[in-house]
Amino acid sequence: MTTRRDVLAGSAAALGLITVSSKGVLAATAPGPQKGDHVLVCNEDSQTLSIIDPVTDTIEKTINLTSFDEDRRPPFRFVTGGVMPTHEAMMEKALYHGAIHVHGGAPSPDQRLSAVTGRGSSNIYLIDYSNLSVIGNKPNPLATDTTVSERITSGVVVGREPHEPTFSRNGKEIWVALRGEDRIAIVDVELAKQESAGAPIRAVRSYVPTIYGPAQIWFSKDGALAYVVSQKVSKVDVFKTNVGADGYSAPERVRTIDITDLDPFSFTPFQKITPDGTEMWMSHKIADHLSSRHIAGDHELLDYVSLGEKARPNHVEFAQNAKGRVVFASLGRVDDDGPGGVASSRVAIIDMDAPAGQRRVVADFHTHGRESHGLWTDPDATKLYIAHEQDELPGTPNEGQTVTSVFDITNPFKPAFIKQIPLGYLDLPSGKLRNKKSVNLIYVRPGAEMHTG
Repeated sequence: MTTRRDVLAGSAAALGLITVSSKGVLAATAPGPQKGDHVLVCNEDSQTLSIIDPVTDTIEKTINLTSFDEDRRPPFRFVTGGVMPTHEAMMEKALYHGAIHVHGGAPSPDQRLSAVTGRGSSNIYLIDYSNLSVIGNKPNPLATDTTVSERITSGVVVGREPHEPTFSRNGKEIWVALRGEDRIAIVDVELAKQESAGAPIRAVRSYVPTIYGPAQIWFSKDGALAYVVSQKVSKVDVFKTNVGADGYSAPERVRTIDITDLDPFSFTPFQKITPDGTEMWMSHKIADHLSSRHIAGDHELLDYVSLGEKARPNHVEFAQNAKGRVVFASLGRVDDDGPGGVASSRVAIIDMDAPAGQRRVVADFHTHGRESHGLWTDPDATKLYIAHEQDELPGTPNEGQTVTSVFDITNPFKPAFIKQIPLGYLDLPSGKLRNKKSVNLIYVRPGAEMHTG
């Protein structure tokens, strides 16, 4: 009997390796990462962004979002008695104006830009992939051979505790979940570029009231609906976006869904839509479950998937290739029985080809890192990248480093470990700043349509 998975495998085998050359001739090409792709990792404790080249799986660049060493005067160089403060202590000084707690990250629909949030500094920054730079940074007028050459932009201030940014489907707006408030900031992308560069304008178009403690917004495939989850109340808000002819939204709340029975702890930090656009999957971190809902109709519950005691799910990611369709869920829990006797987190695997209502964890695997968080695949679902919050890896070559792990997922039911990528340090005149506490991670192919839901 021919199954749906057999058909999927045959289609992938027949079509997955075919592209059109510059002369319009069909030609075979190897799937997987391509030159020009990037993996961006948000490092919350160091206020840096690590850029990984997924072709070589090495660090391509570390982007500095601190204002350390812009000036030779205290607190940026030395304090009384010539004692150098730690970078952590410098961040608490009054004259520091860089990012505080870089956390959320999301790509634009064409993947030429990313928005990242500074949770503690209440702002967003825009990252340009054409030159791997922060939009709005300027030459440092105080630069010498002992200072950094750029002055960091203030980005766009949006409100208290911006947790996650999400681009609208047409790329004209960024919706920012303000976890410390009960509203969403809607930012004009073009104005944000100008405000970040210092123009005397305001890029926030409007603030939209929503549930208390919004953690993230995600849009339906057609951009007509927006889902809002919360880390402070057991509710989900659903909005019509009402995008006009000018491409800008006029949001209208149409429903608030009570999820107390699914998330009695009121802690749903992350959601993502399936690639086919039919389902929204959510992680209920303290409840140790995932759930999925229909996008259309009354948004009814489809699945409620147990991940085990104290699994602490963070993010979900979808993978579909010749071997099947799965949902990956990163687990924050750290288990002692990791590879080589080194404690490690796990990623759970849910079979998406099971009927709705019967989806369950069918396998899991160790991540080779601690407290796994963000995860994303390449467009062909050949590799999976996993970020980690902790950096204690005693007895390993990367001891003391925060690592991003890479897995071969050509069989998504049996991921094969490729390597750990140690994120290393940002070299500053005042010393090495270790890249640490990786939270969000995204994979981009600039100029291509975003491959994830």
